[in-house]
Order: sequence, then structure tokens, then C-alpha cells
Amino acid sequence: MMKKRILIGLAGAWLQIFLFTGCNSGVSLNDDSISTDADTIAAGEILFNQSCSDCHNFRQDGIGPQLSGLTGTVSAEWIHGFIKHPQQLISSGDERALQLLSKYKVVMPSFTSLTDKDVNAIIAFLHTHKVSPQVAKGNQKQILNPIPDSIKLSGLVVNLELVAQIPASSDSGKTPLARITKLGLQPGSNDLFILDLRGRLYKLNGNKSTVYMDMAALKPVFINRPGLGTGFGSFAFHPGFAKNGILYTSHTEATGSGKPDFYYEDSIKVAMQWVVSEWKTEDPGAKEFSGKSRELFRVNMVTGAHGVQEITFNPRSKMGDQDYGLLYIGIGDGASVEKGYPFLVHSTKKIWGTIIRIDPMGSNSRNGRYGIPASNPFANDPNALGEIYAYGFRNPHRITWTNSGKMLSCNIGHGNIESINLVFPGHDYGWPVREGHFVVDTYGDLNKVYPLPANDSSYNISYPVAAYDHDEGKAISGGFEYLGEAIPLLKGKYLFGDIPTGRLFYIELADLKEGKLATVKEWQISIKDTPHTFKDLHQRQRVDLHFGRDTQGELYILTKCDGKVYRFGKATMKN
Repeated sequence: MMKKRILIGLAGAWLQIFLFTGCNSGVSLNDDSISTDADTIAAGEILFNQSCSDCHNFRQDGIGPQLSGLTGTVSAEWIHGFIKHPQQLISSGDERALQLLSKYKVVMPSFTSLTDKDVNAIIAFLHTHKVSPQVAKGNQKQILNPIPDSIKLSGLVVNLELVAQIPASSDSGKTPLARITKLGLQPGSNDLFILDLRGRLYKLNGNKSTVYMDMAALKPVFINRPGLGTGFGSFAFHPGFAKNGILYTSHTEATGSGKPDFYYEDSIKVAMQWVVSEWKTEDPGAKEFSGKSRELFRVNMVTGAHGVQEITFNPRSKMGDQDYGLLYIGIGDGASVEKGYPFLVHSTKKIWGTIIRIDPMGSNSRNGRYGIPASNPFANDPNALGEIYAYGFRNPHRITWTNSGKMLSCNIGHGNIESINLVFPGHDYGWPVREGHFVVDTYGDLNKVYPLPANDSSYNISYPVAAYDHDEGKAISGGFEYLGEAIPLLKGKYLFGDIPTGRLFYIELADLKEGKLATVKEWQISIKDTPHTFKDLHQRQRVDLHFGRDTQGELYILTKCDGKVYRFGKATMKN
């Protein structure tokens, strides 16, 4: 069945939606009200970088549209209202706001914490970018609809049980209430832990949560803004935690907080630094962490997006295995490609856009604080970073292993494709010259994709084993294989979803084969046997969906918009 919704929202077409529908709104586009005061513009630039730059720039559409030329065709009054209350404009039936939602599928968060003076300063800064950029055109015919077939509804319905409400960490009750992104476990126990990007790691006790680690208190230079992924990025307990009391974390700090181990030319701005640390607790059985930390390494980032948001150990490896105690770390491209620096990624010499594997207890790295396993694919290459396990990712996250031993990682795409990848040591996954099974012009319009060249096999790029395009969702939320016993119907399935829209998908693990695309199917939820969607449950356009798995292999869903934690209950398959 061909899709009912074919994406024709190219950058230029979208600009017509966003910019020119204002001409019929009856609102004057007179820019006399926009300040040209130098101090106001400077203040607006700072605020833009703090609150807006992770989703917007003046060159390419990304999570949100590029904004160059905006104030010349859209009234300052409308921009002001949209920054402060986008949901209100959508609810009022505003044509432009509804077209934005149709294009981007999610609502920009409200910035009610910004004063009118702040918003006016941002608009003054936007007004200095009056000319839309000229983007190079590709030499081939663009593919308007990368994956023509719609994702079919499978009939699978899973009843969810509310497990816990994580304490709100937002300011004044703003959404997301709690930026919960990861549910993980402590090896050798049934203890579950839930991460809030704003700085707290909670231990789940039944339906109650208690703070186990407070990153803001432990690291005074910790920051959790700006950016959708800024903050306490990830955590992983060492497989021998019960005896050695060691765990690992990633978090963000302000630019210049420490000497970076991985950096780029000083002509390129550093937005923040990601830090990977080792922590040793005084008592592995304690209810709250108390102990010391040491820094493993620090990475400069171009923006607050696509950072170090995944660290994990292979849970299938046992003591004595080659992989035991080796830490896998997903490092995004920092949105460097969207900012015009594609040369920072897609290289075995640079750390951005990679999955690395290190021995955190070793010492043969350049800084001497961790080890590079001899079995790493580039460990013996003097012209490469020995840490790199695989490369060519935009935003690798939710690294997991199937029961049969296959390593999977999801990759959040840019303008077209969300993907699941079978990860092999040394393989190249293509970004930014590829997105999914398609060519991207790295110095052109990143929102356009083109057919693969006739000699594509000569590039030795590994392609996704499952994918969907952006008329189905916007950003993949990596999941897990179901390994539990309570729901036999889920056996053999890898369940995942879409972060902003809250849609739910699965693939059959038997269909995972290198060089082929597994069929993606949609599934649904119920609460107390009543059908629901996450959007109707939470009355929010942006759900912020994440998955977790416990020691028994049972699955969980976290919703950042309201801080709720659900456990999978019974499942049925409807015809």
C-alpha cells in the first residue's frame, strides 16, 4: 500500500509554508518594532545559543527549520507568540502553526521562562540573518519518498501497567516534567535505576524512587542545558559491581571546564564538553552513592545535540570472555554536519560519530586513564584512533545485544531515515555521505537524499537492517529484544518506537540479515484493557518515549513528558 502522506516538504517548500503564509494573516510585517541595538542583539545571540541552537540554525533544516530570512516574511508578533506558547497557537487553529506541526510532527517546547525582553532580544538577533542561504544542488534527481510503503498495523496490543511516577525536575511544572531517558539494571541484582538528564539517577523500589546519585551535587560544573540531550547522559554499572563497587557515567560541563582529550580546530566554536567518568562507591549495597570519581576522557562538542548519550557493557559477556568489562560508548556527531563541519566526522581518525570500545581499567590510551583493547579493529593502526569500534553514525544510541549475540545500535537520522544497524567491528555506517540506503550531499541540502551510485559496493558501507522514513516518525527510540517469560507472544521480537510521536514498532529478529531490510510493524497499547495512544494519555504532542529492560528480560517504557514508568503486561494479537 502506497503511503497516503508523501513527503514533499523540502527546505524551500517548507519555507513557503513557514514564511509566506504570514502574508495572509493580516498581521503587519513592519520590522520597525525589532530592536537594532547592539547590546540587545548580543544578548539575543547568547539566548539563542542557550535555548534555540540545538534545533535551529541559519543554514540547514534540522530538528526544526533553519531561520535565516525569517523576520523578513513573518511578523515579530507571531514569532514572539510562537516562542512563548506554540501549543496555544496550534490549539487555536493558527494555520502556520498547524503546517509546522504537519511538517515536523512535534511541537517546539514552550519557553515561558523567557521574559518578553528575552524573546525580543532573540528576535533582534534573528533579524540580523536576513538572507536565506543558497544551498548547493545535487547532481542527481532527488528521491521524494525514500520508503514508499506505509508501516502496517500488526494487531499486537500490549497492556501497560503504571509502575512509578518519577519526581518532577522541571521548572514550574513545564514539560517535560522529568527528562527520564534510560532504565538500566545493576548486574547480579534485581535493582533498577532510572536516569533523569537534569542530573539525578534514581533507584526504583517497587513503585517508589529514591535518589541514588545526584550529578549536580557531585560535579559542581555539571550543566543540563541548553539542548534536548544535555545533562546526565548515561550510566553503566561494571559487571563486577557487587564486588568492586564501580560504575561509569557520561555528563556535560560548560566549555573550558577541563582540558579536552578530543578536540578540533580552535576556529570552530565549542558549545560544551562531554565527560566520561568512573565512580567507586564505598559500599556497593548502599542506598545512596558515596565515593570518589576519576575522569576517563573529555570531548569538545560543536553543539549540545548528539552527544555521549549511551554507555554500556555487553551483558552477555562473562568473566574470561574477550569482551568482559569492556565499555561501549556511543558518541554522536555533535550536529557538526548541520553546522557545516562534515570533515569532523566519518573518519577513523576522529571520535565524533562513532561507537568506541575501551577498557576502563586499562592505561594504554594517550592520556593514560583507560585502555584500548588489542582486539579493537584499529588498535594496531597508527593512523587511526584505536578506541573506535565502528563509525559513520549521526547519533548512535541504545546499544544492545540479542540473545543470539548480535550487536544492535539505533541511529537517529537527519531529514529522512531512522535506522537500526547490525554493528560489526571496523564497519563504516555511512553518515554523513549516506542516510539509510541513500546518498546525502554533505555540502548541499542535508534534507535531500539521492539514489546510490552504480559502484556503491566499492565504498564498503554497511546499511541498516531495519528503517523507517520521516512520514512515519521523526527520531527512533532504540529498544530491546524481549527476553522475559511473562509474555510469550513477544518472544523473538525487538520492540522500539519513535521518540517524539510515541508510535510503537517491532521487527522479527529472525528477519535481521545483513544486506536486507526487516519489515517494520506497528503495535499498540492499552491501559486496563482500554486502547490508548501516548498522545491521548498525556495530552502532549511530544511524548519523548524511551525503553528499558530488567534482569528478567521484561520490558518497560518511560515517557519524559510526564515522568511515568510503565511495565509491559499481557499482550494479545488481534486479527
